[in-house]
Amino acid sequence: MMKALRILHTAYGLFVFAVLFVPAFILLLYAIVFPSRYRWVGVVNRAWARVLFLLCFLPVRVRVSPRIDRNRQYLFCPNHFSYLDIPTMGLNPVNAVFVGKNDMEKIPLFGFMYRKLHITVNRASLRSRSQTLRRSLLALDEGKSLVIYPEGGIVTTDPPRMAPFKDGAFRAAIEKKVPIVPVTIPYNWKRMPDTPWPLLHAGRVDVVFHDPIETQELTLADIDELKQKVFSVIDHELQQQR
Repeated sequence: MMKALRILHTAYGLFVFAVLFVPAFILLLYAIVFPSRYRWVGVVNRAWARVLFLLCFLPVRVRVSPRIDRNRQYLFCPNHFSYLDIPTMGLNPVNAVFVGKNDMEKIPLFGFMYRKLHITVNRASLRSRSQTLRRSLLALDEGKSLVIYPEGGIVTTDPPRMAPFKDGAFRAAIEKKVPIVPVTIPYNWKRMPDTPWPLLHAGRVDVVFHDPIETQELTLADIDELKQKVFSVIDHELQQQR
């Protein structure tokens, strides 16, 4: 009985996603036509994510460190256990673009939008990873805030235990002297587990935007220490919420 309800909930959620995407896409065309208006992406994402979760009967709690300045540039690093993490990061209080897998490009219309407004990567290709790093550095030069999942995708098989972090986000933050914001998404692995047929489970969606970690005084020799610091902040919150 519960599985049947979850299947219905998931089908309804997909329907809501598709219906809401149409007006969101129309609004996002503004940023596609005028790339200098990239901050509009974050504005639309927040509204879209809020309405999506509301209509899908998934209550949301967003906790934001008072040290986060909504007008400042950051590199956001969230844990990644579920496809639900993508709309969850749409709740980001700072306008940001995503660095994510190019699999999203295969979704009709959504893929076009994602490719035009965000930075995609084929993680199986060394060349693609190198190009993505260069594009990320360029985006930071342009003043954009970025969302990078440091695990490199949904990798762990034992949530809420995270996979080791990749270097890319931390190298970019240090090179461009942009502060990193650790982000904990504690429950999405329960709300939509990463299974061959992911199904929605009722419950609250939580996201915590922690204190920014400055990188002004760091060099590339500090990558491992910075990775560990960000990992520890997120992991501590994950363990607190188990």
